[in-house]
Amino acid sequence: MKRKILVLAPLILILFGIVSMRLLSSFEDEKPKRNTQIKPRVVATEIVSLGDVPAKLTTFGTLASSQPISLTSEVSGTLQPGDIPFLPAQSFKKGDLLLKVDNRQINLEINSTKSDMLTALASFMPEIKVSSPQYYQVWQDYFDSINFEKSIAKLPNSKNQRIKALLARYNIYKLYFNVQNLEIRASKHLFYAPFNGSIVSTQLRAGSTASPGSRLAELINLEALEVEIQVPAQDIHWIDINVPVKLRPVGNGSEWLGHIDRIGKTIEDRTQSVLVYIKLDDTDKIHPFIGSFLAVDIAASTIPNAIKVPRRAVYEESHVFLVEDGQFSKREVGIAFDEGDYFIVKSGLSPGDTLVTELLQGISDGMAAKARENPVAKD
Repeated sequence: MKRKILVLAPLILILFGIVSMRLLSSFEDEKPKRNTQIKPRVVATEIVSLGDVPAKLTTFGTLASSQPISLTSEVSGTLQPGDIPFLPAQSFKKGDLLLKVDNRQINLEINSTKSDMLTALASFMPEIKVSSPQYYQVWQDYFDSINFEKSIAKLPNSKNQRIKALLARYNIYKLYFNVQNLEIRASKHLFYAPFNGSIVSTQLRAGSTASPGSRLAELINLEALEVEIQVPAQDIHWIDINVPVKLRPVGNGSEWLGHIDRIGKTIEDRTQSVLVYIKLDDTDKIHPFIGSFLAVDIAASTIPNAIKVPRRAVYEESHVFLVEDGQFSKREVGIAFDEGDYFIVKSGLSPGDTLVTELLQGISDGMAAKARENPVAKD
């Protein structure tokens, strides 16, 4: 009997515990049901206001000289120094003598021919004094003007047939043109700077011997600086060529002004763009480096009844999201101009629309939304 009690006692205790737990649970309050309502997503927005929007095209290009020159010798001789050191990176002013070729022989040849011409004139003038005394003083003055240190003056113009015959007889015409030809050759011995510029590289230095065709140096014109840029073909008609262009070195606070010098007439196949050349103004007041990478801001035409929208607010360049009646609403839009960080939208939006201006992920048309007005500053 005692053994049965020992066996049944634990079972009775377990049964009593189960009954007690059920009684106690029946007195507990019913748990509230979980709230399944979806909270609306709060997003930054802007109230749409349409108006005239001036478009601006920003692109990039490299500064270069529009007038690079290869300096080549047309005569032979020993190179001699000019007014400045003939070295790479050396700057020069217009009119500076950069370099010269030994011109002693050509100068002697010029003076020898002038001497022959003076001899011919000395024989020609007595006949003029007798036959045409009214022209004598003109030729006497010309005779006196011939100087071995100066270029020869132009022959006096004469329509008198007798004088022309005498000039031909004494070979004065031939000697005059020989002197002119030699003076042209002599000028090729002297290399004067045609503009304010800089020496990029030198192939020969003072002391070297030049021959016809020898390359001496590469020069650039620092007064004619330009930037070549590529403009998308679909945007070229927006450009206003009469408005100044702003240029700024990337990473530098400076800002320069320029103007559109010329626009290409062909479209590049690979990029579908047109080449545009921007020329810098007032280059004598700035000191840019050739090869500088510049940002170029070109004023474009004004687009009426449009709005400038942040790029992040436009999806696939075709649609935006609005907040309407507490929900996201997808809206197709028409883009007139791409400004890089902004799009100028010309259709699809109406005044008073609540435009979502932040980048959204994982949302769809009809989801709950709440607007947080956040006007976006536009350039």
